Amino acid sequence: MTALQNDTFLRALMREPTPYTPIWIMRQAGRYLPEYNATRKKAGSFLGLAKNPDYCTEVTLQPLDRFKLDAAILFSDILTIPDAMGLGLYFVEGEGPKFERTVRTEEDVRKLPVADIGQLKYVTDAVAQIRRALKGRVPLIGFSGSPFTLACYMIEGGGSDDFRQVKTMLYQRPDLLHEILEKNTQSVIAYLNAQIDAGAQALMLFDTWGGALSHSAYQQFSLAYATRVMAGLKRSNEGRVVPRVFFTKGGGLWLESMAECGADALGLDWTISLSEAKRRVGHKVALQGNLDPNVLFGDAATIEREAARVLDEFAHDKNADGHVFNLGHGISQFTNPDHVEALVNAVHRASARV
Repeated sequence: MTALQNDTFLRALMREPTPYTPIWIMRQAGRYLPEYNATRKKAGSFLGLAKNPDYCTEVTLQPLDRFKLDAAILFSDILTIPDAMGLGLYFVEGEGPKFERTVRTEEDVRKLPVADIGQLKYVTDAVAQIRRALKGRVPLIGFSGSPFTLACYMIEGGGSDDFRQVKTMLYQRPDLLHEILEKNTQSVIAYLNAQIDAGAQALMLFDTWGGALSHSAYQQFSLAYATRVMAGLKRSNEGRVVPRVFFTKGGGLWLESMAECGADALGLDWTISLSEAKRRVGHKVALQGNLDPNVLFGDAATIEREAARVLDEFAHDKNADGHVFNLGHGISQFTNPDHVEALVNAVHRASARV
């Protein structure tokens, strides 16, 4: 593989000194970009896009051609694993992902296989192809949904406002939920290690729905399995450490225990101050985040001011190492791309160490 020209992102995740604060954006390849929408139209559907390595490579590189981002992230979907388990992933316009089959009964759980990673070759092929196309410009991030977040979709059959089916199982048949989580954990470990083998240089575990749990349930059903995932991942590849980021949306309550999960960095949403998070986790992990995505609906002056505020929050103790700038969640499809450019430039300019 081509040597990296910009490894600022990887060094920040390992809390090493960097010349500026690196930035990438969750969902940076997405519907806010007209070129992405053109490629998706050409692909015919979201799954037609996500399961075609050529299209995945094309859309992964699109934001890098527009903005001076410090990392690329594989274009895929967190629900590839349940799809490979035979649940029949499909998308409904305006409603998001759904599954043809749910996992709710003892029989459903018994029949549920660990994912066949061979069925996800289109993902690992995309990783390898993207690495070649990047030619060492920036690192490539691979990712997966967390075991618990995957279970939410598998049990609910899609998204949910109240997670009634998941929580019914959690409180009535916790043994069944643990069995699902065990199979998901084995699948996620194999999937992420396959991404490393294909060329992913950093990994992110998205625990999108962990914040919907109570304190004790989060520890038992989300964090415990995320910790298992971290322990099962390959630590290095191509002669370099592969850093791991763990992100629980709404996880600010549990930072101390999250920092013990084995990740090198924690992703943060916008509900917690970076200075407070840094005080609580000390030097155990780097931090990634945490601008409210809706700031990007403001004007350029507002975007610059809010970017500076986030940077100042992290560097309140004059130590700016160990911070990756990002949004606190995915970018809105209604965002003006010019505002993203303003953000990226503001972060690089305001964080430059002289």
